[in-house]
Formats: sequence, structure tokens, C-alpha cells
Amino acid sequence: MNYILFDGTVRNALLPFTFTRPVADIRIGILTIREKWEKYLGYTTTTLTEEYLMKKYPMVEMEQNVMINASFLPNPILIDMVQNLNPKEAILFGEEIIAFHTNDTQEDIDFDEYELIEYEGDVLRVENTWDIFAKNDAAIREDFELLTEDRFSQPIPKSVNVIAPENIFIEEGAKLEFVTLNASTGPIYIGKNAEIMEGSVIRGPFALCEEAQVKLATKVYGATTVGPHCRIGGEVNNSVLFGYSNKGHDGFLGNSVLGEWCNIGADSNNSNLKNNYEEVRLWSYETEGFARTGLQFCGLMMGDHSKCGINTMFNTGTVVGVSTNIFGSGFPRNFVPSFSWGGASGFTTYITKKAFETAKIVMSRRHVEFTEEDAKILEHVFEETKKYRKE
Repeated sequence: MNYILFDGTVRNALLPFTFTRPVADIRIGILTIREKWEKYLGYTTTTLTEEYLMKKYPMVEMEQNVMINASFLPNPILIDMVQNLNPKEAILFGEEIIAFHTNDTQEDIDFDEYELIEYEGDVLRVENTWDIFAKNDAAIREDFELLTEDRFSQPIPKSVNVIAPENIFIEEGAKLEFVTLNASTGPIYIGKNAEIMEGSVIRGPFALCEEAQVKLATKVYGATTVGPHCRIGGEVNNSVLFGYSNKGHDGFLGNSVLGEWCNIGADSNNSNLKNNYEEVRLWSYETEGFARTGLQFCGLMMGDHSKCGINTMFNTGTVVGVSTNIFGSGFPRNFVPSFSWGGASGFTTYITKKAFETAKIVMSRRHVEFTEEDAKILEHVFEETKKYRKE
């Protein structure tokens, strides 16, 4: 069967992260949403997303296709329903379509002709940027079960101070000595060739993905995910780093999400609680205003390729776009548009030529090529976000 993941109705609510990737490639838990579906289904998937992303994330359409709403995270019951869909059948959750089996082209689909099957079970869904950290606890637990079923962990080194070792899984090549792991509060997953340096103290749920690193004497509270090739240090609480991003020094990151190729300067901090303890409002690209999150704790949302200098301070509920460079004293405003250069004293436009030069250097250090496709995507984002910048 040919499975295609589509963005659905939530794509704009997940900006700035979906400026540079389909909804399916958001990381929550241990895996990306795409990796979860592929692991359960036993098939690779392709993507129906924004036109400017489709060269990098193409769609393969066949005579028979099962279309899956990528904002929904798979579980065994849902997988069984998806795999047993017949042509012209769709799975409905409330008013949202989770999946449907079609032999029509995308332009010809009419759900009035479909038999709708109600899904009444529990399901995790990513509908807003803050869901990525707020639902990360449940997502890590589900992914831990999926990845470790019928498998054996590498042995926990004798120098590790450990609580609830039965909830810890260590992949081949991981390195950790003289650290404290407390998995009584949730599972701890340590990926292939990952490293936790001496003196670090970690509470689950926690996911350290392949080739990622926890630096000396780091303090980590769950539920936190450190994506592939990321680096963390200092104090981190209930945050998700997608991949190839660094928060390698002292400073606090809490209730936050960083995309790919981000860098947080030494001694930088974000606030995750307002002084008056009120509900946090967060910039919404969908409404172009500040949305109610329903959360008391909410920190920093930072899009791909964004950076901040040393001693940067971020206010509660700050949204930073793609390819920004923030530095200087004081708090920058709590919505920083993509391709902005500056800080609390004001911003200028970060021109694409300079941004691309930096991206090439940063990515080459990790032996990843900055491609022509990457450049075209970022050029599109630059034009699309021009209205938010004060030129």
C-alpha cells in the first residue's frame, strides 16, 4: 500500500516550524511523526505539503493511496484501522479526517461519497506549537514502548547512579559514565552513539537521540527530547530540540522548542512563567495575533537556522522565526520575524546572502550540505515573511 502524509488544517498553527518542513517531520517524543508512522506501518511514506516544499519532500501517488493526516500520532488501534481501510472509506475524529483510502486524484476527492468510520479512542495530536513540548511526556512514553519492544538494552555502566533501571534503554555505541539517571518519573532513552558527560543529572521522561550529546554537569528535567546531533548544557526543562541544534552552555531553556540548526549562546536564558503567573499568550501566524495557550508555563519557540548571542534574555512566550540573529542586552520583543538581525534596541533585515553563507558554514561542520533546494525554501520564507519585518 502507498501511504501519503498530508499537512491538514494545522499547518499554519505550527509555524515557524512548518515554514521549512512538512507537519510529518516535526519531532515529538523520540521520533518524528513520519518516523512513527513508518515504524508502525512497515512502509516508507511520502508527503503532500506546501508547493514550495515539495521538491525536497515529494509526493509519490499511485492508483491506490492511503492519505494520513500528519498532525495525528499513530497508536496500535489507529494503525489497525488505517491498515484495514477499504477504498472510499475514511476515519473520522470529531470533525477531522485522520485517514482515507482513495483511488482518486487529490482534486477529485469528495468525502460525501465516502463511508466515514468514527475513531473513538484516545489519540495524541499536534495542533499548536506548544503541543510539541506540552504533549512530549506522553509521546516519549509511547515511542519508548515502540522502540524497545522485544529488544535488550546495552548494559548500564557501573559508575552510573541509577533509579528504576528497568525504564532505561541504551543503544549501541552510547557513552555515559559518572552520571545520575532517575527513570522513576518516566523512561530514559539514550540513542546510538550518543554521549552523556560526567556529572550530569537527568530525570525522565528523556530522549537523547542518535549522535546527540549532554555536556558536563548538565541538569535535565523531563519531558525533554534532544534530537539527533544536538548538544545541550546548563539547565533544560520540558523542551524539544529537533536536530542539529546547540544549547551547549550554562543558562536555562524551559518549556521550549528549537528547530534545526539553532544555536543558543552561553548564559542565555528564557522565562517560562510570567511574573503575575497568568496564562501565556503566544504569537500565532494563523491569526496574526497572540493566541491563548491555556498554559501557565511556556517559553521559547525558535525556527530553523536561528541564533542568539551570549547572555540573551527571552521573555515568557517568545516566538522567533527562521534565520534570525539576536544579540545585545535587554529583552527582544516576544515575536521576532524571520530574517531579523538585532535585539531589544531594534532589528534590521538579515539578507539572504549573508544568512546562506552562515548556514553553509554551520552545516558543513556537521558534514551536511546546504543545497540549492534548501536555499529556495529559505528564499520563499524570506518573501512570505517580509510583511512582518520593518524594512
